[in-house]
Amino acid sequence: MALVDLKHAKNVSGDFFVDTTCIDCDLCRQIAPDVFSDVGEQSVVYHQPETVEQEFAALKALVTCPTASIGVTGHSAKPALGAYPEAVDENVFFCGFASESSYGASSYLIQRPEGNVLVDSPRFARPLVRRIEEMGGVRLMFLTHRDDVADHERWVEHFKAERIMHKDDIGRQLVRVERKIEGREPVAINDELLVIPTPGHTRGHQVLLYRNRYLFTGDHLWWSPNYNSLHASWNVCWYSWAEQTRSMERLLDYEFEWVLPGHGRRAQFTKDEMRRQLLACITRMKEHARLAS
Repeated sequence: MALVDLKHAKNVSGDFFVDTTCIDCDLCRQIAPDVFSDVGEQSVVYHQPETVEQEFAALKALVTCPTASIGVTGHSAKPALGAYPEAVDENVFFCGFASESSYGASSYLIQRPEGNVLVDSPRFARPLVRRIEEMGGVRLMFLTHRDDVADHERWVEHFKAERIMHKDDIGRQLVRVERKIEGREPVAINDELLVIPTPGHTRGHQVLLYRNRYLFTGDHLWWSPNYNSLHASWNVCWYSWAEQTRSMERLLDYEFEWVLPGHGRRAQFTKDEMRRQLLACITRMKEHARLAS
């Protein structure tokens, strides 16, 4: 729980607040936009909840916060502990319970009769573990890249799951990954799941396409409210902007309706609009490279 002594000066008065340990992961603003807003590089409460729905959203943000920077007085967060995994669309769920070691990255669960897939790693929190047990556990754990692995070992040990990760992103803490993807060609896990290597953000970054509808993009691609468009950031490209641009162009070979990122906002469009958005993103990426050269 956040500390009252560290309460950010720009919070409005009331029961909910954010302290100065916030790392600006943006999750609280995504989950409860009527309550939280940003002030520079941190979030604050700009509007106290006035409805049951706003209060519940604020409590979900509290349990999701990776740094426990959200506090509340006079309310129990217990009801929100059972809110996750939360349905995004059909059998795709947002896990909440973000981890500081992944800088607050979002993770997702795909519920399938053949075995559930956990995309990137949430915090190994007991309420979340129990809910996922009730939903059928975890058979596969898809890791988009090295930055968002968080508590992967605990999840794999608990559920006896198989991890899938690109060889080029495997370091010392990931040497025991069960299935290593190599090269730059797509790899079909089964008829519904396709691994697409997308080097750029990191050398071994990869995305997961599910049912030609849902694209789990890690830190490769997300929706930016600032650009009002799909976006990739030069500032968080750790390997190669040229490679990331080429990886983005390769996504034009696929159809999808959802972008579900680790960092950044989700997006849903028709397949035609998604392609238009992707083309606009690629154009900006090339223009940025031109101006920077």
